[in-house]
Amino acid sequence: MPTLIRFIVFLAFLAALVFGSMVALTVFVDPAPREMTERIPARDLFGNNT
Repeated sequence: MPTLIRFIVFLAFLAALVFGSMVALTVFVDPAPREMTERIPARDLFGNNT
């Protein structure tokens, strides 16, 4: 039984570590918005599927 409790504590520690890293990413990382353009070939604009 002690090994089961130790395993559960280890899993809880890993879960807390993952959760803490996700919180740190949301707090410290600020993505910069950018303008995005994508070229579309003229043959795709007119619906010619040949």
